[in-house]
Amino acid sequence: MRSAPLRESKQRNESATADAAPLADVHGGPWLLTGHDGRLTAYVHTEGAVLRWTETAPGGRRWDGPDVLPAKGITELTVVQGQNRYVHLLGRRVRPRADGWSNVDIMYATQYQTGRPLTQWRSLGNPFKEIAQAVEVGVPAGAVTSDGALYVCVPTGPGGVALRREDKRGQWQPWSQLQAAGGTDAPAPAATSSGLVEVLVPTRTAALHLQQTEPGGALVRGYDVGAIPLPGSATALETAPGRLTYYLTDARGTGVVAFRAGNWPVPLGGNPGDGRIAALRTTVDGYDCTVLALRGVDGTVNLGVCPTEGEQGGVWWTGTGMRCAGDPALAVDGYGRAVVAAVGSDGRLAVARQQDGQGLALSDWRPM
Repeated sequence: MRSAPLRESKQRNESATADAAPLADVHGGPWLLTGHDGRLTAYVHTEGAVLRWTETAPGGRRWDGPDVLPAKGITELTVVQGQNRYVHLLGRRVRPRADGWSNVDIMYATQYQTGRPLTQWRSLGNPFKEIAQAVEVGVPAGAVTSDGALYVCVPTGPGGVALRREDKRGQWQPWSQLQAAGGTDAPAPAATSSGLVEVLVPTRTAALHLQQTEPGGALVRGYDVGAIPLPGSATALETAPGRLTYYLTDARGTGVVAFRAGNWPVPLGGNPGDGRIAALRTTVDGYDCTVLALRGVDGTVNLGVCPTEGEQGGVWWTGTGMRCAGDPALAVDGYGRAVVAAVGSDGRLAVARQQDGQGLALSDWRPM
């Protein structure tokens, strides 16, 4: 691999001059996902709705949208995808009551094909029946197994984690409590191509790692991780068959950290801010590489790249100059190119795409 696999391109932020309208009341996102047909779809959560943009052709410059997908009462949202390319929207719904309390339940809806309608929102209920406990349930996170089963995790008020999952027949099992305590934020579940699910739970002193030993089995405690995740920062990427690498921001201020189960954490630098890290695998200069995207402390989208599972050799970081609100997202388009999406500080959603040439050079940011 070349010594400088990531290079700056002469980019300009076009979103400020585009005719795309600024987004109002952005609550979360973007999420950027690739469908069966190779087209990308971007999602942004706004007040009472999810906005959706869809490529008109794989790898093309034009996008349809935004389509407005109703999401009444959904205060927080997560979007996850499995190997079957179905897109699952997981939400926390809050409905005020006359007595001053609120009913809180976990909702989900599914998009089966690119650009097609979303199913109706359905409720997964709440792990608790007592209202005082139920209102403390936090933002859901999800993972999809290789056979399409959806796992939904939520943090609970006492620092625990509750799980509800589908079985191999698609039937929902009751809520259960995982072997975790002292959690400080939403867990980070992920599934491998071998059908196993893992969950990382951030605490104030470490990260708790839970894993299955067989598909559909119980999630049991593994080795705790000697890094303290900044809440909301952790993400997982399958970097070898059946093996996940986790990327998180160390709350002690040492930057991004990578680790695999049973190994010591590896510091990667990166100068991250307080958001979630995005990660994907793609080809750079003919090599299998991992690309990371995050919002830096300077408020701009920063990218890092290294050989996959070669973090010990260092990660090459660069800024894109794109000031963003919230966390950037990554996906691979229909031509195998890395694509970055972010909501700019001007409130417009924009994307930049990997270009031909040495290293990971990006196109100009293009508004949606």
